[in-house]
Amino acid sequence: MKAQAGICAEPNLHAHYLFLNIVPGSHAAVTAALARLPALWRELESSYADAAFSGLVAIGNRVWDNLYPDDRPPELTAFPAQGDAAPETPADLFVQLRADRLDVAYIGVQRVMALLAGLVNVQDERQGFRYLDCRDMTGFVDGTENPQGEDRASVALLADGPFAGGSYVHVQRFHHRMNRWQKLSLSSQEAIYGRTKADNIEFASSDKAPTAHTRRTSLKDETGRSMEILRQSMPWGSATEQGLVFISCCNTPRHFTAMLESMYRKDNNGHFDHLTLFTEAKTGAAFFAPSEDWLERAGD
Repeated sequence: MKAQAGICAEPNLHAHYLFLNIVPGSHAAVTAALARLPALWRELESSYADAAFSGLVAIGNRVWDNLYPDDRPPELTAFPAQGDAAPETPADLFVQLRADRLDVAYIGVQRVMALLAGLVNVQDERQGFRYLDCRDMTGFVDGTENPQGEDRASVALLADGPFAGGSYVHVQRFHHRMNRWQKLSLSSQEAIYGRTKADNIEFASSDKAPTAHTRRTSLKDETGRSMEILRQSMPWGSATEQGLVFISCCNTPRHFTAMLESMYRKDNNGHFDHLTLFTEAKTGAAFFAPSEDWLERAGD
C-alpha cells in the first residue's frame, strides 16, 4: 500500500493546513472527491519537483462512518480531550499541504478547494513555516525525538491489514503565551524543556525535573518499549499571536493518548508538564489518513 507522502515527509519550509466540515447531504460526493486527491498529490509533486511538495488528507472520527460505512480503522476514536486544558474540537477533514515553496503549497490549497467546492466549509486554516533551524516559537528545536530514516514509516504507518499504509493523526493548534515565556530566565526555560536551548542537548535523566517536557512525553509501554510518534508540527504566527500546529502521526492512537495524559494529568506527586503553563491548546481533533490505494478504491 502506498502511504500518502505527507505522513512521513521530511521537514519543509512551508505548510498550509485546512480543517473542513462537510455540507449536510454531500457525503457521497465527498467520498468520490477524496478518491481523486492521491492523483492530485502526484501531479503537484511531479509538476513542481523543486518544491518537495507533499499532500495529506485525513478523515475525522465523527464523520468516518458517513463516508465509508463498510470499513473502519480499528482504533479510530474521539480525540482524548483533557478537559478545557486540551479540548476536543472535531473537524470532518484535515488537509496538510507542504512544500519548500509557499506558492506551490498555495496552489495545492486552491486545487483542493476547487475539487471540494460546494461540498465543505472551512472551519479553520493556518499557514505553517520553518522557524530558524526547525525551532518552535519558544526558541527550542522542535521534533528532537522524531524517528529518522526508515524508522519514520515503522512508527507512523500501519504495517498490515486492510488499512496498511495508513496512519492515526491527531492535530492540535497551540497558542503560546509568549509574554509570560519571555520573562523566564534561560535556565528556567531549559528546565521546563529538559534540554539546552542553543545547542539542543538533552539533560541527563537524573538532571531532569519531574515536570520537564521531555520527561513527561518520553514514555515506555508495559514491555519497556518507547511509545514513539512521528511529529509533523510547524509554527504559525501573526502580528499578535504565535503558536504551533501540533501533528502526531502513528500506527496506533495509544501513544499520543498516553503522552497527552502525562502532560496534563497530575501524577501521584502532583507533577505535570510545566510547558503547558506557557502554551494553550485551542483545538484538538482525531483523524485517520488512509493509504492512497485505499482512498482510490473506496471512491469507486
